[in-house]
Amino acid sequence: MKISRKAFFKGLALGTLSLPVVIRSCVNETIGQDKSVALSGKRYQWKMTTTWPPNFPVIGEACQRFADTVARLSGGRMTIKVYGGGELAPPLEAFEVVRSGAVEMASGAAYYWTGKAAAAPFFASVPFGMNAQQLTAWITVGGGQELWEELYAPFNLVPMLGGNTGVQMGGWFNRPIEKTSDLQGLKMRIPGLGGKVLERAGGAPVLLAGGEIYTGLERGVIDATEWLGPFHDTLMGFHEIARYYYAPGWHEPGTALELIFNKEKFEELPEDLQQILRSAAAESHLWLWSKMEAANAKALGELKSKGVAIRNFPPEVLEALRKHTADIIQEMTAADPFTQKVYASYRQFQQEMADYAQITERVFYNTIGIYSSPSQDL
Repeated sequence: MKISRKAFFKGLALGTLSLPVVIRSCVNETIGQDKSVALSGKRYQWKMTTTWPPNFPVIGEACQRFADTVARLSGGRMTIKVYGGGELAPPLEAFEVVRSGAVEMASGAAYYWTGKAAAAPFFASVPFGMNAQQLTAWITVGGGQELWEELYAPFNLVPMLGGNTGVQMGGWFNRPIEKTSDLQGLKMRIPGLGGKVLERAGGAPVLLAGGEIYTGLERGVIDATEWLGPFHDTLMGFHEIARYYYAPGWHEPGTALELIFNKEKFEELPEDLQQILRSAAAESHLWLWSKMEAANAKALGELKSKGVAIRNFPPEVLEALRKHTADIIQEMTAADPFTQKVYASYRQFQQEMADYAQITERVFYNTIGIYSSPSQDL
């Protein structure tokens, strides 16, 4: 049943056309078209490797939740066994083992693969970049997903959003950061572009595995470390050995996590199972993002009750780090045409979001929102 837009709204206004009738008609047509499609009875048993430690709280839970959702929606036709980093493959080899087809899929974060694809960080997080909701919007409806797939296609991979950590914390420090010169010689565990920015500012980024961070901070191997947010940081026990906790996470303002699939294996699946994977990924993305927000808010309150000194980076320091970030991104885009293409899309979307937020969220937060009067009842 086809109807022009003008006739549609006129019919609704006059009461001669009801929306449910139109919807039922469309649904019936779709069902009629699908009657000839028989679901395959073939069963698929996949493996998922991850870059996360086994049973990693929230993020590892989301991986298992994804697998359970797929099994449920497919009626058991597809099952996925989840392996923590190191159980099936080393954490940072997830990209390669899925690319080769040795494992069907993985959970990780795109910025881990910067050495393979220069534009990858824009699909995870870049310093002073978009926050979680903006990045999700760009990837989902702003052209990011198409660019992401184009970036990964030569590697025989299909990427999907698989969660977001939200704005991370700036890290734990054994000495205060009060001016830009305090970054000179600072030994900090910080990976990716954030590490490069710190290095430009005179610091010394150090790469340490998660299990080595506490000991490194305790023994003075490093002066500072970033990890995730209050929830995971508390589990790591950083508050026991570091004096200062800084905000915000300028280096990761909203880190997207990913699910990557071997392209050949994915395209061999029946269309309904492909859609089930996409739907389960979307549900996992929302759940992980929501869970991180709730868990971090609660953990922050607990840290405050323990007397942890929570500080904001001085504007002078943030401005210096922002300048170094701009210089590094300019160098990245000049060196790689595809990175330039990705950044052009990313930057345009970021600017549009910033313009809109100036008259909506910024005003709400600063003048009438919960942040302006947290003790006042509505």
